[in-house]
Amino acid sequence: MYITDDELAGFDSYKYSSIDTSPLSNYVMHPFWNQFVKIFPKWVAPNLMTFSGFLLLVLQTAVLTFYDPYWYASASEFTEYPPIPAWVWWLCVFTQFFSHTLDGCDGKQARRTGSSSPMGELFDHGIDSWCVSMFAFGIYSIFGRGECGASAWQFYAVLWMLMTCFLLCHWEKYNTGILYLPWSYDFSQVVMALAYAMCAFFGTEIWRADIYGIKIREYILVILYASGILFSMPVCFYNVYRSYVDKTGKMRSMYEAFIPLFSSVIVFVLFTTWCFFSPGNILHQSPRWMLTAVGVILSNIVCRLIVSQMSNSRCQVFNFLIMPLLCAVSVSLFFGDATIESWCLKILTVSLVLLHIHYGVVVVDQLAEHLGIRVFSITKKLKKHKE
Repeated sequence: MYITDDELAGFDSYKYSSIDTSPLSNYVMHPFWNQFVKIFPKWVAPNLMTFSGFLLLVLQTAVLTFYDPYWYASASEFTEYPPIPAWVWWLCVFTQFFSHTLDGCDGKQARRTGSSSPMGELFDHGIDSWCVSMFAFGIYSIFGRGECGASAWQFYAVLWMLMTCFLLCHWEKYNTGILYLPWSYDFSQVVMALAYAMCAFFGTEIWRADIYGIKIREYILVILYASGILFSMPVCFYNVYRSYVDKTGKMRSMYEAFIPLFSSVIVFVLFTTWCFFSPGNILHQSPRWMLTAVGVILSNIVCRLIVSQMSNSRCQVFNFLIMPLLCAVSVSLFFGDATIESWCLKILTVSLVLLHIHYGVVVVDQLAEHLGIRVFSITKKLKKHKE
């Protein structure tokens, strides 16, 4: 069991609190979702909508992986990698749009059917933590890598930036008790759907066009970095700081406040050390395997943080998935053999995915049992009477 009895008890008193000041969200997306959700019968469970949106992104990622396994398809100098077919980009438009729409409608369906529960929020945000890396993979397929595209290290940096922003949003809530929804989320989802449509109409060459001697791709990457490093991250730290000044937050000690970030720092050091000293240039040779491993372990860290902040309990200092990562890094660097390193990465990635799925299934089942509800059904279960 992953959730303790004390943590389960903490969910009983949990109240959702969020602040969303995004003009796009308030004046465009929410009015649209308020109408779109009405097409769903009231017997459709909100969690089913959440999971369906997740499966759409899984489908998108699987198809892009098949046609673009190494993210070279959009780089014109690699003629041995055929370009991604237009129908795939249209599929991405469909999956991106409806995944975002379902993610926006699930909470409204919960309130519409009177089935809101802490498990719904945990299920939604936990799945979102994994989806972030899939969003990044879509960006990589749009731009490609190589001389005409980006580098594997740029992809590595983008993934870490996106995952860190998501982690800090929930770290912010862990310390303030309020989820400040970032402006960038809905904006990025809409832009990605439009970017996929541009690829379908004009091909990926459009992103290599020059404006004042600089490729469009470079402008987008600068905007992406700036929105995360110069805006989203500082805002999270500022909101936590204000909660201490105004005494409206959890008022934890400095050490306790930063505990949720310890595991991610360790993971960053381990992965970066591995990539930098890799005997087989593993990040360049197997970028999808490496970045999938990074995304999964960070998703698990975020999920555990969400459990802690929702149950008002102390976040664990070290994530248990650090151990298999440490073993894989140690074996790879000790033997210094590219073949051994490649197998270590593949075994690690598959293991992390399976362990993360097991964690998610068990946690959701535990919480559903505690709350007396079904995961994918509106119908309530009867709670067992204590003798």
